[in-house]
Amino acid sequence: MSKLTREDVLKLARLSRLKLTDEEIAKYQTELSEILDYVEMLDKVDVTGLEPTYQVTGLKNITREDELIDYGPTASDLLKNAPSVADNQFKVKRVL
Repeated sequence: MSKLTREDVLKLARLSRLKLTDEEIAKYQTELSEILDYVEMLDKVDVTGLEPTYQVTGLKNITREDELIDYGPTASDLLKNAPSVADNQFKVKRVL
Protein backbone atom coordinates (compact mmCIF):
# COMPACT_ATOMS: atom_id res chain seq x y z
CA MET A 1 0.00 0.00 0.00
CA SER A 2 1.54 3.26 -1.09
CA LYS A 3 0.57 6.28 0.93
CA LEU A 4 1.36 9.69 -0.48
CA THR A 5 2.64 12.25 1.96
CA ARG A 6 1.50 15.84 2.17
CA GLU A 7 4.83 16.86 0.64
CA ASP A 8 4.21 14.53 -2.33
CA VAL A 9 0.85 16.16 -3.00
CA LEU A 10 2.35 19.63 -2.64
CA LYS A 11 5.10 18.72 -5.10
CA LEU A 12 2.55 17.41 -7.62
CA ALA A 13 0.50 20.57 -7.16
CA ARG A 14 3.54 22.75 -7.71
CA LEU A 15 4.50 20.82 -10.87
CA SER A 16 0.89 21.15 -12.09
CA ARG A 17 0.85 24.83 -11.13
CA LEU A 18 -2.13 24.30 -8.83
CA LYS A 19 -2.85 26.18 -5.65
CA LEU A 20 -4.52 23.85 -3.18
CA THR A 21 -6.20 24.49 0.13
CA ASP A 22 -5.47 22.31 3.16
CA GLU A 23 -8.75 20.45 2.62
CA GLU A 24 -7.89 19.78 -1.02
CA ILE A 25 -4.42 18.55 -0.07
CA ALA A 26 -5.92 16.04 2.37
CA LYS A 27 -8.56 14.99 -0.18
CA TYR A 28 -6.03 14.47 -2.99
CA GLN A 29 -3.63 12.71 -0.64
CA THR A 30 -6.32 10.10 0.02
CA GLU A 31 -7.59 9.87 -3.56
CA LEU A 32 -4.17 9.65 -5.20
CA SER A 33 -3.07 7.01 -2.69
CA GLU A 34 -6.16 4.94 -3.56
CA ILE A 35 -5.38 5.28 -7.26
CA LEU A 36 -1.79 4.12 -6.71
CA ASP A 37 -3.06 1.16 -4.65
CA TYR A 38 -5.35 0.18 -7.53
CA VAL A 39 -2.48 0.41 -10.03
CA GLU A 40 -0.34 -1.78 -7.77
CA MET A 41 -3.18 -4.31 -7.67
CA LEU A 42 -3.40 -4.29 -11.48
CA ASP A 43 0.36 -4.68 -11.69
CA LYS A 44 0.15 -7.97 -9.76
CA VAL A 45 -2.27 -9.58 -12.25
CA ASP A 46 -0.73 -12.44 -14.24
CA VAL A 47 -1.06 -11.61 -17.94
CA THR A 48 1.38 -14.13 -19.36
CA GLY A 49 0.10 -15.64 -22.58
CA LEU A 50 -2.46 -12.91 -23.24
CA GLU A 51 -2.44 -11.04 -26.52
CA PRO A 52 -2.32 -7.23 -26.27
CA THR A 53 -5.54 -5.48 -27.23
CA TYR A 54 -4.93 -2.62 -29.62
CA GLN A 55 -8.41 -2.27 -31.09
CA VAL A 56 -11.66 -3.24 -29.39
CA THR A 57 -14.22 -2.15 -31.98
CA GLY A 58 -12.99 -4.26 -34.89
CA LEU A 59 -12.77 -1.22 -37.15
CA LYS A 60 -9.90 -0.97 -39.57
CA ASN A 61 -8.25 2.11 -40.98
CA ILE A 62 -9.32 2.30 -44.61
CA THR A 63 -7.33 4.66 -46.79
CA ARG A 64 -7.53 5.31 -50.47
CA GLU A 65 -4.67 5.52 -52.89
CA ASP A 66 -3.41 9.02 -53.56
CA GLU A 67 -4.26 10.11 -57.06
CA LEU A 68 -3.71 13.34 -58.93
CA ILE A 69 -6.98 15.08 -59.80
CA ASP A 70 -6.97 17.85 -62.38
CA TYR A 71 -9.56 20.44 -61.36
CA GLY A 72 -8.93 22.61 -64.39
CA PRO A 73 -7.48 26.00 -63.47
CA THR A 74 -3.81 26.22 -62.62
CA ALA A 75 -2.29 28.30 -59.83
CA SER A 76 -1.26 31.00 -62.28
CA ASP A 77 -4.83 31.15 -63.66
CA LEU A 78 -6.17 31.71 -60.15
CA LEU A 79 -3.56 34.31 -59.29
CA LYS A 80 -4.58 36.41 -62.33
CA ASN A 81 -7.74 37.42 -60.43
CA ALA A 82 -5.91 38.39 -57.24
CA PRO A 83 -5.77 42.10 -56.36
CA SER A 84 -2.18 41.67 -55.19
CA VAL A 85 0.42 38.91 -55.67
CA ALA A 86 3.82 38.36 -54.03
CA ASP A 87 6.12 35.36 -54.59
CA ASN A 88 3.45 33.53 -56.57
CA GLN A 89 0.99 33.77 -53.63
CA PHE A 90 -1.99 35.94 -52.72
CA LYS A 91 -0.85 39.06 -50.88
CA VAL A 92 -3.25 40.19 -48.15
CA LYS A 93 -3.18 42.70 -45.36
CA ARG A 94 -1.68 41.58 -42.08
CA VAL A 95 -4.26 40.16 -39.68
CA LEU A 96 -3.37 40.21 -36.02
